[in-house]
Amino acid sequence: MPGQLGDDVQGIGFILLPGFPLLAFASACEPFRAANRLAGRPLYRLRYFGEAPDGRVISSSGAEVPTGPLPRERGDLHTVFICAGGEPAEWHRPAIHAALRRLARLGVRIGGISGGPYLMAAAGLLTGRPCTLHWEHAAAFKEAFPDLSPAPARYVSAGDRVTCGGGIAPLDMAHALIRERMGAAFAGRVSDWFLHTVVGAPADPQRASSAERYGVHHPALLLVLETMEKTVEAPLSRGAMAALASVSERHLDRLFRDKCGLSFSQQYRMIRITHARRLLRQSPLTISEIAEATGFANAAHFARVYRTLFGQSPSAERRIPDGASPFVPAAFAR
Repeated sequence: MPGQLGDDVQGIGFILLPGFPLLAFASACEPFRAANRLAGRPLYRLRYFGEAPDGRVISSSGAEVPTGPLPRERGDLHTVFICAGGEPAEWHRPAIHAALRRLARLGVRIGGISGGPYLMAAAGLLTGRPCTLHWEHAAAFKEAFPDLSPAPARYVSAGDRVTCGGGIAPLDMAHALIRERMGAAFAGRVSDWFLHTVVGAPADPQRASSAERYGVHHPALLLVLETMEKTVEAPLSRGAMAALASVSERHLDRLFRDKCGLSFSQQYRMIRITHARRLLRQSPLTISEIAEATGFANAAHFARVYRTLFGQSPSAERRIPDGASPFVPAAFAR
């Protein structure tokens, strides 16, 4: 039964990593602040934690949030979210993993926002649980935790675990958590406060549809493009793809040339190499392992193709600072 205005104040904590995504963080915490204002009394108490000894954590855009040390006791904490952005290579945080496990043992609901579910998994808190995270980190997550399968959902609520994508998806998650406690009418007032008139369902997709992402609408071509994305590790032949789409190989070639401006092989290679670039930036996999995971014969072949397309080796790619603008190879410019 929904809570009433006189219920005890719930502590909502946020553990922030340097470079945490400011938009996702604000989308998660602001609804609880608005709930207090609309209720005319404190329903939630927001608290912020970090590892930094100077008591501040800098966000993705440079804004600073004052933080306290990682919590050791439950106190009034009802839910604690871990919020992370940037690259998974920067997320080896044993102290945070230990804090999350300690809080979970104390009965605190643990949540992850954007890259945060990656740290939850590293802490062993998502074993056997449904989950999600920002789509950009899904490839690295699957490689690091092969027993887990993140859903392409906006958020997933699974009892004492809550995971959420980035961007504005936390607005939808916060709406659900406020509704869970205070009822649909009150949660609706909070969403209206932010002009959030269309609240997304948990299973709504994080990304635009394939038609929107590729700018094509031909059903056979869309089927092939979506299959390409699912088969980067073991690419299918043009003949197999044509049979899957119930078209001739010649017609499939014409569709790619006319609708995508690329050949079948160029498009497939671009999808695979883009996936490889994401793994280079985000995963601890070796270059040989990445080559295998993206369907290349060996590391040397992968490196040759990568250098041809991007003008640098895979190892050089790993040295590019986070946030640098991605280079699009001229061979694939439309």
